[in-house]
Amino acid sequence: MRFFKSGSANVPVVMRKSGIYAALDIGASKTVCLITKIEQTLAGSHPRVIGVGHQSTRGLRSGQVVDAAAVEESIQSAVDAAEHMARCTVNEVYLAVSVGAPSSTRISVDMDLAAREVTDRDLDQIRAEALRRHHEPGRFLLHALLLSWRVDGYRGVKYPRGMLGKTLGVEVHLVSAASDPVQNLITCVERCQLSVVNVSATPYVSGIATLVADECDLGVLVIDMGAHTTTAAVFNEGVFQHVDGVPVGGAHVTNDIARGLSTPINEAERIKTLRGSALDGPDDDQIMIEIPPVTGQGAASMFQKSKASLNAIIRPRLEEIFELVHNRLDAAGVTGAAGCSVVLTGGASRLPGIAELAARILGKQVRLGCPDKLAGLPDAARGPDFSAVAGLLIQSVRGPAEMIPGTPRFDHMPAHIREYATSGRGVKALWSWFAESF
Repeated sequence: MRFFKSGSANVPVVMRKSGIYAALDIGASKTVCLITKIEQTLAGSHPRVIGVGHQSTRGLRSGQVVDAAAVEESIQSAVDAAEHMARCTVNEVYLAVSVGAPSSTRISVDMDLAAREVTDRDLDQIRAEALRRHHEPGRFLLHALLLSWRVDGYRGVKYPRGMLGKTLGVEVHLVSAASDPVQNLITCVERCQLSVVNVSATPYVSGIATLVADECDLGVLVIDMGAHTTTAAVFNEGVFQHVDGVPVGGAHVTNDIARGLSTPINEAERIKTLRGSALDGPDDDQIMIEIPPVTGQGAASMFQKSKASLNAIIRPRLEEIFELVHNRLDAAGVTGAAGCSVVLTGGASRLPGIAELAARILGKQVRLGCPDKLAGLPDAARGPDFSAVAGLLIQSVRGPAEMIPGTPRFDHMPAHIREYATSGRGVKALWSWFAESF
């Protein structure tokens, strides 16, 4: 998918009959729902946020649904709040997920042209062949994105139809996640009388919401820091090129504080949010923080710790997260493609000093990424914890140029339907719109 430039008036808007779009991000700590309506202006059609709802998530642990009823209640509360604000009802949602350990697979296919002109049929056949070669049992296919075309080995061809050559090649980026965690979330959504239109990887849509075009062209790493997982996406040459993640996030920092200070989990979260920092300030060893104990009542049972002591608990876990992400990307061989820039987003990225700490560990320029491309987004929803759901709406409204539009994915189709979908007849119907996107 080519990166959509912010504010571009010539980007097509894919209109639904109602002009209403709803996006849902079910995180480990918070469930967020945004509703937008397409507005017609002199500059063209643009989405405007008309409803926002968020609710603490219950029933998720380490990326797994452990209490379906609690998850459904969180979803329903967030959607109800957004519908109440928007004064409308939605029955379809776009879903962002970070569960199931999202990962990348690249598939490269070449075909013989016999020194003739590239036709639409050739493009259909080679794209279908790329999808046929995806064999990952137990994985849910989230995205199939075209990275590049080749004619006679020459890379960088934008669209090869009509070109002459001996060989035609294509490289495709497939993003998948473990089926069961994703399917369990979809089931929870559907039990709330909502239909899931499409499912997207969280760091991908977070990048859509927070990146500028130059970053995406030159190479950038998006790190989405959630409560239980930290996921990363690499963008380069205007294309989403790689995704990975580690099972560590902001909740682990909270647990470290609770253990290190012997205080309840909810108090540890409050202390982290209000007083914590990734780096020490000049007077932090002199600033004292009141700490409630695990047991006991009243002010007499409170004790004090310096802010420097709190930061000393927070910092090692954050260093571990950034080192783990760096090692994963280095092992995948995509560190170079990530360029020299990092954008931090997600709820756990709100800690003061975290960008500076990440810059030290990763050796790159780091900034905090917040959603700023949606009109009507309230100030309270412009933080990094709303990046994924905002990017999901942008992607949904503008229409992703993907090779597998909509759900269900090929992995979950019956065999005879999947066979048709990847056959010449099915591909022609499935891709009739695709060529126009390139």
